[in-house]
Amino acid sequence: MSPEQCIALLGGWEGYQVGTVERFEADSSRSRAEVWIELHPVPEVGMACGNCGQTARRVHDITARWVRDLPLLGADTYLLVWRRRVDCDGCGPRLERLGWLAPYSRVTNRLAESVARLAQALSVRHVAEFFGLRWDAVKAIDKSMLQRKLGPPDLTDVDVIAMDEFALHRRHRYATVVIDPRTKRVLWVGRGRKREDLEPFFTLLGADGCQRLRAAVMDMNAWFELEVRRHCPQAEVVFDLFHVVAKYGREVIDRVRIDQANTLRKDKRARKVIKGSRWLLLRNRANLTTRNDRVRLRELLAANRPLMTAYVLREDLKHLWTFKAQWAAQRWWHGWYSRAIRSRIKPLVRFARLLRRRLAGVLAHCHWPLHTSLLEGINNKIKVIKRVAYGFRDHDYFFLKIRAAFPGIPG
Repeated sequence: MSPEQCIALLGGWEGYQVGTVERFEADSSRSRAEVWIELHPVPEVGMACGNCGQTARRVHDITARWVRDLPLLGADTYLLVWRRRVDCDGCGPRLERLGWLAPYSRVTNRLAESVARLAQALSVRHVAEFFGLRWDAVKAIDKSMLQRKLGPPDLTDVDVIAMDEFALHRRHRYATVVIDPRTKRVLWVGRGRKREDLEPFFTLLGADGCQRLRAAVMDMNAWFELEVRRHCPQAEVVFDLFHVVAKYGREVIDRVRIDQANTLRKDKRARKVIKGSRWLLLRNRANLTTRNDRVRLRELLAANRPLMTAYVLREDLKHLWTFKAQWAAQRWWHGWYSRAIRSRIKPLVRFARLLRRRLAGVLAHCHWPLHTSLLEGINNKIKVIKRVAYGFRDHDYFFLKIRAAFPGIPG
């Protein structure tokens, strides 16, 4: 087989011809088989400047560079490439532009693409072990590929957003994710969850984008709401059912349960029953699949009036998100609020008054039937991405992985 036929069969190293080829089997000095291929530039092939792309006629110098390529016949492949620097009339000495090897890269483009594809499913450590590369080299390849593939987020047609936070590390370190709920595309990810941390997103959105925004769905995070109202005063803030009910569970049902348990210090058995009922009370009634759980809940509520009141009002509060007409939702709210105040249960009264101050965001659901359940699913996938990688120290790389995992539904 001629060198030209060999190059064509292997996928081509355009502009180069094969010199010597050596194969070394795995032994005590090598854990894997290796193939060494020497590549020499073909003099007759035209050269292009790596900076401007113009044709160059003169060679400034030639240096040898070892480059990794895709494995051949089960062996790690190393290329000894005699790399030319051309003498460009406009740019001076510059590396020759090659279609299969990036400037100063130690791996061929096709190996880099294979590494990046495999890194979509496996951790950096496992990809490095598979190809026999260093961990930092695989990470740099994957990060560079993601940056070129994703580029800056396109926010030109975004008029509705959903915002949520997720844990970056322990000790209350968080990041914020913004998505387009219609296309299920992650638009932006940034460190932190305070007002100043959201500023880069609205800067990226620009003045026209802020003016175009019509609705933003979120949990009852005051920082999110204030920042949206500052940059996009015309947009409606929408509080979704999941987070409001979750907040109700933490601040009302949990608090009432603890208070009721504390009143039963002398009755240790009854106190233990109430203290151990947390998850039973926080679960939806429809999710109680066993007869034993249903009986326990019924007996618990029948024996404790404050707990029953808090539980029933939680179920009634959910009904507020079923209305499509705002006047009907408003009427239902007034009835619910009156019952909450009349209960005289302090955590419930406190929550009702808090919700009254944020009522506009609750009633906005009638115009914008949006919710963050999609974001909860995305947050679960983010946890998987983080767990596969055993955590990320490079947050920018982590955020690129998140954006790549949720490119959106094609229009």
